[in-house]
Amino acid sequence: MVSSSPATQRLPPIGVVGGGQLAWMLAAAAGELQLPVLVQTADSHDPAVRLASDVIQAGVRDVEGTRRLAQRCSAITFENEWVDLSGLAPLAAQGVSFVPSLTALEPLVCKRSQRELLRRLNLPSPPWLPLDELLVAQEPVDQHRREGDDRHADHHDHHPSLGGPPVLRAGWTFPLMAKAATGGYDGKGTALLRDRDDLDALLERVDPEDWIAEKLVEFEQELSQLVCRDRHGQVLCYPLVRTHQHRRVCDWVLAPAPVSHALQACARNIATSLVVALDYVGVLSIEFFYGPSGLQVNEIAPRTHNSGHVTIEAARTSQFAQQARIVAGLPMGPVDFQVPGALMVNLLGFEDNDASPDEAYRDQRQALAALPGASLHWYGKHGARPGRKLGHITLLLEGPGPAALEQQARERLAAVRALWPLPSS
Repeated sequence: MVSSSPATQRLPPIGVVGGGQLAWMLAAAAGELQLPVLVQTADSHDPAVRLASDVIQAGVRDVEGTRRLAQRCSAITFENEWVDLSGLAPLAAQGVSFVPSLTALEPLVCKRSQRELLRRLNLPSPPWLPLDELLVAQEPVDQHRREGDDRHADHHDHHPSLGGPPVLRAGWTFPLMAKAATGGYDGKGTALLRDRDDLDALLERVDPEDWIAEKLVEFEQELSQLVCRDRHGQVLCYPLVRTHQHRRVCDWVLAPAPVSHALQACARNIATSLVVALDYVGVLSIEFFYGPSGLQVNEIAPRTHNSGHVTIEAARTSQFAQQARIVAGLPMGPVDFQVPGALMVNLLGFEDNDASPDEAYRDQRQALAALPGASLHWYGKHGARPGRKLGHITLLLEGPGPAALEQQARERLAAVRALWPLPSS
């Protein structure tokens, strides 16, 4: 990564609400810029605490904690979108600088409002409905008229019969995908509805007003577009990448995506339209499905993103350095790749492991770090469990050309899997 330190006097700190691995990598990138970072988190074991200039010990939804953070920072950004927007509004009104702004975040913190935004902007996404609108009452049926035999019916019995149990809205069939409108991540807050029994079981345990239902998308690839916009309105798009999921958790990322220039341009246009329409400032990621129905927006993440970790080694300015620059008011760095390609593999916990972060999986980590062209990032989380993101490894690819990059990626992935298996559950 090429990221020169600002040729200025010491910059004022920026604040980050959240202390997980995204904040940790942001603090590392900011350190290369000689930019102090203050972190707001209630957990003293969070990864970002190790690199922060100081810590405000408060939960991420603790508005008073954010007020204290703001008193010491030039601007505040967020590790994730689970923030109390209404609680923070008075701070924004008092002049606290949030990057992105609370106004830009508002339609993005909920999947339902995301879908409504995409509809307003006429941007493509899978057909969806609020879960509470998926079922409709059956039309009442005049039983005697239906049978064509009302000549002998007693007038007390001659009335439209009550409709049966609710049915799926016209045009909707199983299987479907249900998603929690807020709070879902890494496969949590989603449910595959194969039939009516699955739907009824879901409705028994959740509030349908807090969920949406989507038609299943037939896709050939999952793609992700990272876009950034500064305070002056300049927009830059990183190269499009391909992603792969394991049990709805990101497994690996291939950069750049092996797709046509036309498809790359389409993804960039969608991303640019979105951030401009929202007056969004900062880094944002859009996850896409690509298949017979074309390019469709799956989800929007208003922050740095797992699919962008590959930029640390592959791009001239990583997504984390870019976010730090934008929040601090520095010029954005170039986003082009400085290598032919790269493969990022998430290191998901594959067993319960109560060892300390320094000791957990030590042998596997040493072997991974020794792979050719490998850069290992270990987050230092306390407590390993199956499926938890504990770190990631990026392996540089040489090419030349998409076919060679894909072949090399398959070989590198097999080498990683030989040392670090996927979780079985």
